[in-house]
Amino acid sequence: MPPATKTPAKPTTAAPERSLVQRMEALQRANEIRTKRASLKRDLKAGRASIHLLLMEPPEYIETAKVFDMLLAVPKYGRVKVNKVLQVCRISPSKTIGGLSERQRAELISMLRR
Repeated sequence: MPPATKTPAKPTTAAPERSLVQRMEALQRANEIRTKRASLKRDLKAGRASIHLLLMEPPEYIETAKVFDMLLAVPKYGRVKVNKVLQVCRISPSKTIGGLSERQRAELISMLRR
């Protein structure tokens, strides 16, 4: 048998370095998104916002939020119930709101309306 040959490693390309200004802008943008999400979660908890409307037409700042985390903010939904709903709808707990397919979105909305 011939000896095992090592395959050459793929050359890695590093992301370009960001300037201080670019890093500060990204940090500011991230902080704004976190603040808006926290406010939205408070509104969901207080009943001032509807999870159904958010899932149908999500604002840009929650498209990268996890579905699991947003459902936890809804009254009467804890970890067990959220996991059960996601499992029935065949949605991964790590799925983002923007990453939901139309089928997943429709199933989730119908499950939450029950």
